[in-house]
Amino acid sequence: MGNLFKDKVFYNKLVRLTLPIAFQSLMLAAVAAADAVMLGRIEQNQMAAVSLATQIQFVQNMVLTAATAAGAILGAQYYGKKDSDTINKIFGMMVRAVGIVSIITAAGCLIIPVLLMHIFTHDTELIRIGASYLKIAGWSYLLTGIAECYLVIMRITDHVNRSALISTGAVVLNIILNSVFIFGLFGLPAMGANGAALATLISRIIELAWAVFSAHQKRFLHPNYRYIFSFFADLEKDFIKVSLPLLGGGLFWGVGFTSYTAIMGHLGSDAAAANSVAAVVRDLFCCMCNGISSAGGIMVGNELGAGKLYKGKEYGIRLAKISYIIGFLCTALVLLVTYPVVNFMKLTDSAKSLLIGMMIVMAFYMIGRCVNTIIINGIFGAGGDTLFDVYSLAVCMWCLAIPTAVLGAFVFHWPIVAVYACTCLDEVGKIPWVMYHFKKYKWVKDLTRVS
Repeated sequence: MGNLFKDKVFYNKLVRLTLPIAFQSLMLAAVAAADAVMLGRIEQNQMAAVSLATQIQFVQNMVLTAATAAGAILGAQYYGKKDSDTINKIFGMMVRAVGIVSIITAAGCLIIPVLLMHIFTHDTELIRIGASYLKIAGWSYLLTGIAECYLVIMRITDHVNRSALISTGAVVLNIILNSVFIFGLFGLPAMGANGAALATLISRIIELAWAVFSAHQKRFLHPNYRYIFSFFADLEKDFIKVSLPLLGGGLFWGVGFTSYTAIMGHLGSDAAAANSVAAVVRDLFCCMCNGISSAGGIMVGNELGAGKLYKGKEYGIRLAKISYIIGFLCTALVLLVTYPVVNFMKLTDSAKSLLIGMMIVMAFYMIGRCVNTIIINGIFGAGGDTLFDVYSLAVCMWCLAIPTAVLGAFVFHWPIVAVYACTCLDEVGKIPWVMYHFKKYKWVKDLTRVS
């Protein structure tokens, strides 16, 4: 362990990449936190309904992430090879893929919002509030993926600070507008949940405009928009080979997590509200492991794409050790903030009691979440080893966690916190399997082609 922190070049680059990405992730999680806090100060049902409604975007993001993550994996390797034209082609493929998904998602939210809300709850009041939210927020779902394509290219081409600045600026604006529209400041009517949706839409428009403007500045990689409508057979095959397992894994994980929310939502409004707050806290604490995962993936990918396989392997081993340190740190921090969070939120006594139990369970879940995020998404992904995630999710989430939670909730009628604990089994259960696969070193691979 003493040699773990000796490589100053490695840690300088890791910190330089991680901090902006982690801060960007924190800012994105802060929007959900702001929604929960502000709406929770008005009414428990407002907060719970929006939490359920945003599961639609959560599933959309899983699909969008498959495309943008595949672009980041290939782009990082080609950037290590200094091939800018191929990176531009990858950008075109990302935009084409996310555009189709975004149109479908937005159409569903605008046309059948009530039907979508029925997936998550039978409570008529939660359905009414959530459907109204989706009719406005659906428009913002058209823009989210396109902006992320620009930000991904910035991150892998040494403009991570600008990427973080754009996301952070959009989030700060979103939070400010949240307070204005939700509470009705400056003489405007108080819109509650609909105000949160409107704030999201306006901030997304500005985020995309800022990203497009930045991409055309000096020293940035200028997009070649003709590539959006062009096809490159070999590169398309590589993109599909990397993205399909990511899509499968993303859908497994996204739909699985949405199933967790639906299970908790069907256990009553108190369970839904407590789970909503727990989810926000979880996402806030995952920001650091998300940042290290993305930064580490870029670093490992750069070395592998440059043909330095030994260096890429060395970086991966080091990052795996760091993942455990981050996991135990997050466990301690979640336990530390449990009571302040519970006392701050305006919840019923029953919901507060449930939230305390959920936070304690989540604290230990964070170890598995951090280790798996950094190793699977960062290290394995950097070398194109993306199929493992599909297998692990199929077994640990869909064959273990979800069936156990369903049986506990609707057959055996276990306590709500016990059902919540069942939804956390997948991450903890994966650790031995992940480490076994890690040591096979199938992820040590150069994915680039000769131009």
